[in-house]
Amino acid sequence: MNDDALRTGLEAQIDQWRGFVRRRRAITSADAAEMEDHLREQVADLNDGGLDDDEAFLVAVKRMGNLDEVSHEFAREHSDRLWKQLVLVPQGTPDDGAPGGIGRFRDLGVLLSLAIGAGIALKILLMSATDETTLLLNGPFLVLPFLAAYFAWKRALPLRATAVLLSAAAILALIVNLYPFDLGDPTDPYPQPGMTVLLAALHAPVVLWLLLGVVYAGGHWRSDARRMDYVRFTGELLVYLALIQLGGMVLTGLTFGVLSLVGIDFDPFVQDWLLPFALPGALLVAAWLVEAKKSVVENIAPVLARVFTPLAALMLLAMLVALLAGGPLESVDRELLILMDAVLLVVLFLLLYSISARDPLAPPGIFDQLQLLLVGAALAVDAVALTAMLVRIAEFGFTANKVAALGLNLILLVHLAWAGRLTFGFVRGSRTFVATERWQTGYLPVYGAWALVVAVAFPPLFAFA
Repeated sequence: MNDDALRTGLEAQIDQWRGFVRRRRAITSADAAEMEDHLREQVADLNDGGLDDDEAFLVAVKRMGNLDEVSHEFAREHSDRLWKQLVLVPQGTPDDGAPGGIGRFRDLGVLLSLAIGAGIALKILLMSATDETTLLLNGPFLVLPFLAAYFAWKRALPLRATAVLLSAAAILALIVNLYPFDLGDPTDPYPQPGMTVLLAALHAPVVLWLLLGVVYAGGHWRSDARRMDYVRFTGELLVYLALIQLGGMVLTGLTFGVLSLVGIDFDPFVQDWLLPFALPGALLVAAWLVEAKKSVVENIAPVLARVFTPLAALMLLAMLVALLAGGPLESVDRELLILMDAVLLVVLFLLLYSISARDPLAPPGIFDQLQLLLVGAALAVDAVALTAMLVRIAEFGFTANKVAALGLNLILLVHLAWAGRLTFGFVRGSRTFVATERWQTGYLPVYGAWALVVAVAFPPLFAFA
């Protein structure tokens, strides 16, 4: 093996180590950079002593000590810093070198400007759209680019990469808007749109979210650590977004109640102005909070995943018993099959977020066995659901939603089956945990590819009905 290949392998190992270090709450980005410099110095010294890159890396990491102990030591020495990070504008020096307060206020100013821009775009769409389907189809194309612009600015994404990603999103938006979808009878007060437009509206945001992931990773989407960072960001974003929305609903309800007592109708303002700006604003502010606080509270989603993993395993086992005892598979309700797909996706998220917080160097434990049980139960439920779908297709024929659900189940089956194989090997001690982590993040683009097929290819294949 030549020197370039060895160096590439070393950089991959350091990249993985860096992602592991950054998961430690007490270790900031500056701390991680300092530790990485020390690690590289150790590797260089060991290289000079005759060791190759792999051997030097292993010895250097061993000399660095247990990272849990290092994290606890940082927590003891910098407890004041950790508490300060819990306030809105922490002190210190962020990655860009600007003073902490100035840097945070600048980031927040840029983000709020983008949030206002997203609100204006959504307001224009609300004023021009003639039906709810158009809103559902175009809303993500008007909001997510503003979040992508924030991360492109934060990551200093090269202009060429930004143009490519923006062009891909624009082409997708152009395609789904030029398609002659069946939007239902316009004279009907409650028009029933065709299935392909609903499928496009549900799957296009998945493609956009993965494109956003490339921006979030600074263009380094091939890095396992960067993909896992994005998975972790997505989970934390959902938690923050739920909290912001819950607080917003409470405040809006109280305001509505107070104003109604004095004879002021607050509803038109909520419908016409508050919602168009609050919805994208909540998304962007939640993203900013995740970025600002990830060194302190980055493990909320994984902790929730650990709490709900045993409950999800019990739920899947109960579902499996109910399905097997519920009579012939062709009698299974379509809504039940859709609900099962949603449950399987939740199981996948639980696995991802549990993995994102796990120490890859720790030996297998009881929670790994519990995850293996969860994967096994999910596989059994997926197999039953897949069989029921095939039976329904054989009896009633192909439709767009049936084929979309069938494809998703096949993708989930492959994902879960290989994840189960790797987890079983890890529990037995014949495989490393790194293989499981790489598989989970490396498989994510498959979902994006299938979502793209459903959004772009399904409408013409099924006559836009």
